Amino acid sequence: MRKIRVGDDVMVIAGKDKGKRGTVLRVVDADHVVVENVNIAKKHQKPNPNKGIAGGIMDKEMPMHVSNVGLYNPAKDGADRVGFTVLGDGRKVRVFKSDGEVVDV
Repeated sequence: MRKIRVGDDVMVIAGKDKGKRGTVLRVVDADHVVVENVNIAKKHQKPNPNKGIAGGIMDKEMPMHVSNVGLYNPAKDGADRVGFTVLGDGRKVRVFKSDGEVVDV
């Protein structure tokens, strides 16, 4: 079970985009995630008329290390650490470390 998953609302806590919020678009591997509108790089794209790709300089979201993002806690209005706990019915859920509130509903 991962602490950061696809679709989570996260906040960047380190790096050039510190303070930005976005949604996790995909998990690349165990240590890297791609966040919407964060860690943007310029990619020089060659045109390919067979695939319908126009040429030019494109913006591309690059992967960033999972340690540089934190799950957004609306109660705290910032990034928060995540832990795990087992509920009474046997389900394992993610919880915020600061207030113990359950992330998964």
